[in-house]
Amino acid sequence: MFQTLANAWKIPDLRKKILFTAFIVVLFRIGANIPAPFVSIGEGGLLAATEGTTFLNYLSMMTGDAFSYGTIFALSITPYINSSIIIQLLTVAIPALERLSKEGEEGRKKIAKITRYVTLALGLLQSVAYFIYLHTKEYLLYTGDEIFPQVFQGIVVILVLTAGTTLVMWLGEQINSKGIGNGISIILFAGIISRIPTEMTMLFGTSDEAPGYFTRGPVYAVLSVLVVIFYLLMIAYIVWMDNAERRIPVQYAKRVVGRKMYGGQSTQIPIKVNMSGVMPVIFASSILSLPPTIELFLSGKIDDDSIWAKFFDLFDVANPFYCVIYFLLIIFFAYFYAAIQYNPVEMANNIRSNSGTIPGIRPGKPTAMYIQKIISRIILLGALLLSVVALFPNLFSLITSLVLKNAEGGMNISLGGTSIIIMVGVALETVKQLESQMMLRHYKGFLD
Repeated sequence: MFQTLANAWKIPDLRKKILFTAFIVVLFRIGANIPAPFVSIGEGGLLAATEGTTFLNYLSMMTGDAFSYGTIFALSITPYINSSIIIQLLTVAIPALERLSKEGEEGRKKIAKITRYVTLALGLLQSVAYFIYLHTKEYLLYTGDEIFPQVFQGIVVILVLTAGTTLVMWLGEQINSKGIGNGISIILFAGIISRIPTEMTMLFGTSDEAPGYFTRGPVYAVLSVLVVIFYLLMIAYIVWMDNAERRIPVQYAKRVVGRKMYGGQSTQIPIKVNMSGVMPVIFASSILSLPPTIELFLSGKIDDDSIWAKFFDLFDVANPFYCVIYFLLIIFFAYFYAAIQYNPVEMANNIRSNSGTIPGIRPGKPTAMYIQKIISRIILLGALLLSVVALFPNLFSLITSLVLKNAEGGMNISLGGTSIIIMVGVALETVKQLESQMMLRHYKGFLD
């Protein structure tokens, strides 16, 4: 990876793109640290008074702590991600969107335009919800009873947060057009990687105000070192998982077109083991974070011995039930998302229309059934491999709570498996894009 970056830096055109991308990332991080007007959040952010895995923790992770401190980029790129997922799912359900997706470049431009409008609507909706939460928790400067100041304060905060979301989306598109590409993912990568210093402080902090786990005793010190080793092993594991694929052999028959003979060659259809990427983990995390978030809004209104209190306890990160449900949801969404991406019948028809066959399998329906059988097995294997990374922070917390005999739970790892999967995936995708651009610039062609 570092060799690819060094080679890309030697090419003037790519060097300009890398510098432009870095400039956009710096602008994003500056905006992520500018407080929104009328917002006053104390030291530690919104998460200082919360525990467990709530939707606030999820948003804070996705925004690089901007959500926790009420900055102008508090919502960051999350409305755009949600909008992209919604449009992608609706493309399968709505025939008009499905036709647009098959119209080539013009169709993709129209879908991108629709995605922007949906992003704006979701950003406005989330800004309203965020303002209501800030008002409820008294994180706003004006807390009086006069109507006009309250309305003016609300309008300003909501418009600033919505504009911040739109600006972040525009910055991502600028990386796509003038930078190295993959802009939205790079902004998400920049937000997540900014949490690494906080994670290191939590593990190895030595100040009296924020003592790290490493300074709390020999057992904590050993566990802190193990966390770093596990992180490095997880990065290597994700790289291996991302590159793993199952190749289906295809043999094309010879055919005569005019005076020339085509075909007669063997090729392969590569199917990635982790074909759904991080999407199953994001979907599962979003759903499981809803009950703790509802509990957060109902804090102080639920008795500890009530049925609702026991129900919300099931979704605590330290509860084994949470891990089991998390595991099952990851497998479910892996199948669900792969079913949208891959159509075995269409793949079989494409093979037959090009005079191709899978050795030992008859064309048509048998080929589609064979491809479906392989995809089903790969999805299960990929979901199981993905679950190992996603459940690591939860299992580590459960194990350390037993080792440390701490009734309040074990060591909390804020940089979870979802963050690592996103970071490694974006890094690998960016390197692949740089390699492809370098290959285009070094390809001489048949006229040279």
